[in-house]
Parts: sequence; structure tokens; C-alpha cells
Amino acid sequence: MTHLVAFLPSPSSNGFYLGPLFVHFYGLAYVFAVIAAVRITIWRWEAVGGNRELVYDVALWGFPAGVIGGRLYFLATSWNEVPAHWWGPIAIWDGGLGIWGGIALGTLVGILVLRRHHANVALFMDAAAPALLVAQAIGRLGNYFNQELFGSPSTLPWALEIAPAHRPVGYAHYATFQPTFLYEIIWNLLLAAALVWLGRRRTIRPPGLFALYVAGYSFARIGEELLRVDPAHHIFGLRVNFYVATLLCVAGLVWFWRIQRAGGAGPGEAPPPQGSAADVSDPGARSEVSRR
Repeated sequence: MTHLVAFLPSPSSNGFYLGPLFVHFYGLAYVFAVIAAVRITIWRWEAVGGNRELVYDVALWGFPAGVIGGRLYFLATSWNEVPAHWWGPIAIWDGGLGIWGGIALGTLVGILVLRRHHANVALFMDAAAPALLVAQAIGRLGNYFNQELFGSPSTLPWALEIAPAHRPVGYAHYATFQPTFLYEIIWNLLLAAALVWLGRRRTIRPPGLFALYVAGYSFARIGEELLRVDPAHHIFGLRVNFYVATLLCVAGLVWFWRIQRAGGAGPGEAPPPQGSAADVSDPGARSEVSRR
């Protein structure tokens, strides 16, 4: 087979040594992702009168919960990929974090923190939605260094070179593949910008932007799951995450429609306020970024 020169070469290493400690780029990507998410959320939360200390408190509890939730989702759906050692279930440095579980548990814990502080949950969710997308885009860079989450073989100019050791069974004779992680990075950043624009230009009842985040991200994952060739469990010939993404995309759109139609925030959520981020008494609010 003629070797193809990929636009994106495979990385020579997935980390570096800092003294005796090996630092994984995957872990560094998560660190920078959290920093970006916190900074963006602070900017958007303070724009509606919120307190930045609350953002720090949510991140302090929400991020570890997200890592735990992401790992639990991976263990539940990809147990056959867990390293066969006693420490295998916690070996997140080898990858293996499911975004669905991470967002679900991280959001749940974050909501509990917000309720404890009597803050407006719906407004905060809308403030955090673009930040989460930026964080997910940064986190996907770790997949590049781990040479994972790529798509079908491709000869496109931007195809990604994958080292033989990382190619799935049945694809050893292919050199370059669709960089699905890169497609997701681009989509996440575009969707984040779109949500910011919508919040400024349109009347969106909170947490409508968060609902669109769920729907929009899941929509992109539907296409991504159809391209990916890395090991995964299948149902009727399609990857499990394809069905998860489809259900969440539909659920996000229905949730958004109900929020805008009913003027409420969602199941069990108090209506959003017109005034400050801490006031939960007035149901006539617009999205937080529309009142900058």
C-alpha cells in the first residue's frame, strides 16, 4: 500500500516526563478545559449580577463528579476495554471517559450546589452551556495525543495518521482516518458561539440555551458515531452511543420547546427571574446574556 502523508501526523508521544512523573497530554487537556469553563462561566454569570465564588464552588464539586460520572459511563458501556489490572477501573489516564455520564453527574451535583446557595439554577445553566462546549472542545485534544476516537479510513487532505498499534482490528492496512475528534472540536466551538449569539439577539427563556446545548451537541454526535470505527458495543449494527445521542437530541429539542412554550424552566424547576441571578420570584425572565 502506498503510504499517505496525512495533513495531521500522529503524535510522537502522549505525554512527557517532569522529573520522575509522566504527565499525560490527555490530563493536561482536561486541566485547561476546566480553567476555560470556569473563566467563561464567570464572565457570563457576573454579567447578570452573579457571584464568581459560586462558580468556583460549582466547579469544585461538579468537575470531580463529572470525572466520576464519565468513568462510570465508560465502565458500563465499554467494560471490555478496561485494563485487566486491579487499577483498571480507575485508569482514566488511558482515556475512557464517557461524556454523557460526565455531563449528567456533573450537572446534577452542580444543581445541588446551586440550590444549596439558593441561586437561580436556570440562569446558571444557560451561563455555563457555551463554557461546557469550549471545555469539551479543549478536552478532545487529548484524544489526538491518545490516538483514539477517529473515524473511518480516509484519503482526505486533513485525514489523521494513526500509528499501527492504535488501529482497530481489521484496519491495520490503513494509514489515515477521519479525524472525528477534530470535527467535534470545530462543531463545539461553532455551537458555543451560536448560543452566545442567541442569548444576545433573541429572547430565550432559561434554561433554553442549555437545552439547545444538549440537542446541538447530541446532533453532532449522531454523525460522529456513524463515522467512528474504534471498538464499541453495537445494537442492530449501530453503536450504542448513536442511540444515546439520538435520544438526547430529541429530548433536548422537546425540552427547549416546552421551556419556551410554557415559560418555565423544566421539570421541577422554578420559573426564571426578571432581575438578579439570586432572585427566583419573577417568572418573566429572558436569557441572561440578552441583558448584558
